[in-house]
Amino acid sequence: MARYLPLTREQHQIDFCVANGENAAGGFGLTEATAKDLFAAGVDVITSGNHIFDKREFRPYLDQTDRVLRPANYPSATPGRGSTVIDVAGVRIGVLNLMGRVFMPAVDDPFAVGRRVVDELLAQTPIIILDMHAEATSEKMGIARFFDGEASLVFGTHTHVQTADEQIFPGGTAYITDLGMTGPTDGVIGMESKAVIERFTTSLSERFSVVKGGMSQFGALVATIDRETGKALSVKRLSIRGLG
Repeated sequence: MARYLPLTREQHQIDFCVANGENAAGGFGLTEATAKDLFAAGVDVITSGNHIFDKREFRPYLDQTDRVLRPANYPSATPGRGSTVIDVAGVRIGVLNLMGRVFMPAVDDPFAVGRRVVDELLAQTPIIILDMHAEATSEKMGIARFFDGEASLVFGTHTHVQTADEQIFPGGTAYITDLGMTGPTDGVIGMESKAVIERFTTSLSERFSVVKGGMSQFGALVATIDRETGKALSVKRLSIRGLG
C-alpha cells in the first residue's frame, strides 16, 4: 500500500481515497499506528467490517476519530461511528460503512440502517461512497440496487477476491461486488496455506498468520463522480499482481 497507493493517486489524479483496513494489523484488526500508516500512504477514510474490534486497544481510538469507520448497523452502543463527511477542497464527501447479515455476525438490518444514514448524508452532500462488507454477492448487489441513484459508489469488501463486474447502474451509481485484496498473492487469501488447510481437513482451529515474502497484489477501483449531481461518470478496476 505504501509503495503503490501514492503512485496510483498521482497516475489517476485521485482526489479522495477510501480503503477497507480491518485486517491491516498483522491480518486481524487495526491499530492506531497501522491506521496512521494508511493515512500517511494516502488513504483519506478507513472502512472496516467484522474484524474491526479484534484489537481491544484500538476501540477507544474509534471514538476519537471521524476517519476510521465501523459498520453503521452494529448496535448503537458499539464504539465508533458508521459514517462520516469529509471536506476535500471545498467538496463534501459522505462515506458510509455497512455489514451484511448472510453468513456474517448478527447485526441490524443494513437496508433499514443504510436508508436512515443515506438520508442524513444526502442532506449534507450529493456524493456518497458506501462500503458494503458482506459475504454474499446478492446482498452486496442488493444494497447497491437499493441505493442506485442515491449513492455515488458502492463497493463490496470481505471476500479478499476481486470481482470483474465493475459497472454503473441506470441511476448513476458505480458498483463492484468486491474490491479484492492488497497483500500477499501466495497462500489462501493472504494467510499461510498450512494452517488454513489443516482447519479444513481436521476441523481443528490453528492460528493463521500472514504470508511473509513472495509476490503481492494491489486491488482497487477508480470512479469519476460529478461533484454537482453525485452521479458516477466512469469506473475502472485496478488489479496489479506479481509485485515484488
